Amino acid sequence: MGLGFSSIHWREAWKYGERAFRYCQLDLGHVLAALSYAAALHGWKPRLSGMEFASLAHSLGMDRSADFDGVEGEEAEVIVALEAAEATVPSDWQHWAGKPSLLDPRPLYQWPVIEEVATATRGRSPVSASASAYSPPASIDRGDIRAAHVILKRRSAQAFDGVSTMPLEVLHHILHCLLPGGSPVWELWTAAARVHPVLLVHRVEGIAPGLYVMPRTARAEVSLRGAFRETFDWQTVATELPLFQLIAARAGKTARTLSCHQDIAMQSAVTFMMVAEFAAPIAADSAAYRHLHWEAGMLGHIITLEAEAAGWRGTGIGCFFDDAVHEVLGLQDDQFQVLYHYAVGRALDDPRISTLPAYD
Repeated sequence: MGLGFSSIHWREAWKYGERAFRYCQLDLGHVLAALSYAAALHGWKPRLSGMEFASLAHSLGMDRSADFDGVEGEEAEVIVALEAAEATVPSDWQHWAGKPSLLDPRPLYQWPVIEEVATATRGRSPVSASASAYSPPASIDRGDIRAAHVILKRRSAQAFDGVSTMPLEVLHHILHCLLPGGSPVWELWTAAARVHPVLLVHRVEGIAPGLYVMPRTARAEVSLRGAFRETFDWQTVATELPLFQLIAARAGKTARTLSCHQDIAMQSAVTFMMVAEFAAPIAADSAAYRHLHWEAGMLGHIITLEAEAAGWRGTGIGCFFDDAVHEVLGLQDDQFQVLYHYAVGRALDDPRISTLPAYD
């Protein structure tokens, strides 16, 4: 059995303009991570298909130009095979029914750069190779909680209380899950880790407020040390994690400024900045631009599920000032690039929002 995924860029572009392409790619990372958790619960092995774009588009019916005439385009992204590791992905379907519907008959503005970037970044989908065995982190006491409960009740926070302090074990658990082998996600996404979390810590037990980094590979640690500001301390703060303090300082206002002046980045207990190895992977394969965003989205999804299970809540922050982040970190070029911000804190419920059961 296979699951295919596509993006309709206009679903984001009507609101976010040219950022829509990045947001669709980040969303796909969340989708792949969600699928990984669900497959693990059922005992399935998800595998990425590794198909060329033309074959992928044909398999998903995205090349039916007559059916898509006069409606918003739909971009083929990836097919994931489920079942055993040796399962194959069908290369064709026998029959397509229905026609795509028009979403916006009177768009106020078009963003042609989105299609340009989509065309420039098409390529072969990643392939799932042999992965390191899933090694769950040491459990923390969460009471009697079920995975389905966590997954179905997960929401993005609209605001944080700005005062709650996160237990150190919760942060360490989340960070462990981001490392290779620490989550079921890394059984699907078996490529070498190329996106690394930089943390703006505000309120975590036992850790001074400040700027931290967790390189997800030893090779990346060497590269980041060479690219980041020379004055950073690189002080080890966890024996079981490659977590380093770069500078001790109250970082709330910095987090807010870097995240397009959004208060939620300051009111969190910790805000993550996903910094990717950028120039070299894209020079080798332009499709890596998509895949790096997928990886950043996967990190965000792991953070939000693990935070939710521990009684905290996360929210993605797709708007940030690239140049300002580079200035804070001391980056001089595009060897590394920030792709995503993600904040975790104690959420405040908005009484104007109603929550209804998702399923009967």
